[in-house]
Order: sequence, then structure tokens, then C-alpha cells
Amino acid sequence: MSAQEKYPGVFITFEGGEGAGKSTHIRFLAAALQAEGYEVLCLREPGGTVIGEVLRDVVLNPDFEAMSFETELLIYEAARAQLMEEVIRPALERGAVVLCDRFSDSTIAYQAFGRGIDRKTVEKLNHFATGGIKPDRTLVLMPPDADSGLERATHRNGADRLEMAGSDFHHRVNQAFKRMVEEDPDRMRLVDSSQTKSQTATAVFDALGDVFGWVGASRKPASFFASLDKPKEEV
Repeated sequence: MSAQEKYPGVFITFEGGEGAGKSTHIRFLAAALQAEGYEVLCLREPGGTVIGEVLRDVVLNPDFEAMSFETELLIYEAARAQLMEEVIRPALERGAVVLCDRFSDSTIAYQAFGRGIDRKTVEKLNHFATGGIKPDRTLVLMPPDADSGLERATHRNGADRLEMAGSDFHHRVNQAFKRMVEEDPDRMRLVDSSQTKSQTATAVFDALGDVFGWVGASRKPASFFASLDKPKEEV
């Protein structure tokens, strides 16, 4: 069941491999929606609650090499259940727009396809943690390849425990996202994030055109998107 089938709010998730640029485009979209009068909530997974942020620190800590894949999966689901109960569901009930950096599709890509845990088991746990609620639209941002995405994600702060899983692991994750888009084209849209930021943002807005009638890129001047390509000190 999509969020809009049950609640007045709108639930949009951003997915993709490492270094895909999700954070940049979530911020840009959020600002545009807020300018139109929407209440917008930006979240990340795992995290978004006090409990979730503690669990995030645990599951991504590179010192915890001994963590089993099953433990990893259950930590993600625990953080998600808390986020749904404490933040996402109340926001959707009051009609807000929720933009989330990763959600249940990441668990399928990373823990089922990446780690090799049975997909049906992962999907059952996703359903349990979310109460069966799926995003209204999921945008899968895709870097040119797994290695370049990893380099982009880790060049400043180093690699976390998931980013250290290796090139083959992250290649499986990227391929999984592409497969999932093919399986669920009504909900999921693939966005090439190897383009300029303005081109990627244009594709993001186009992919949401049927969710927010005004958001289609044709409704915005080119200068609106071009601001993303300016050096930070000029923006």
C-alpha cells in the first residue's frame, strides 16, 4: 500500500549506491517544495530519531567487523520501525511531504542482493517494520559505476562499515537497484546522476511530475536548475 492510499501526506524516497548524490537533490527538492508552501520533512536511514541515530552509529561503525549479516539486517529494521512510528507516520497523517534518504529498498539491495540474505525474509521484515507502507515514489540515483561512486562517497571522511564491503559487493548493490526499477516501474524511477547536478535535478523533477503537478522540470526556468552547477561560494 502506498502512503497516499492511506494518508494525506506524500512519501518520497531517494535510493542508489554510494556517492550517488542523494543528499544534494533532497535538499534542492525540499527547498523548492517549501517555497510552494508544503511542509517538508527530510530524513535519513538509518537515523532520524534518537534511537535510530544510535543504531546508525553501531551498524556503520568500521570497528565492528564481527557483526553478522543477520544482525546488520535486524539493526536496519529496528531503526526503520522506530522512524516509522515516531516520525514518518505522524508526518504523513498531518499531510506533510516526507523526503527520506534511503528506505526499505536499500535493505533489499544491500542485505538481500549484496549480503546474500534470502530476499523473501528481507521483504517480510521490511513489511513488519513499515506496517506495509511503501513510498509513493522512489528515485534511484545511479552513479556511472560502483567504484567511482565509492570514491565520491569516501574521499572526505573515509569509509564506514558498509562502504568497506568491497567493489564486488557494491557492484551487486547497483545492479540490484537497476533490477528493482525494472520490477516496479510504477513506483521507482532510475535517474542518471553521472550528469551535471542541474541535469540530474531536472530528471528528478521530471520523475515527480505526476506526484506534484507543478514539479515537472518544464514548469521551472533553466536558471532554476543551473544554480546547482555554480561553485559553492557563488550559490
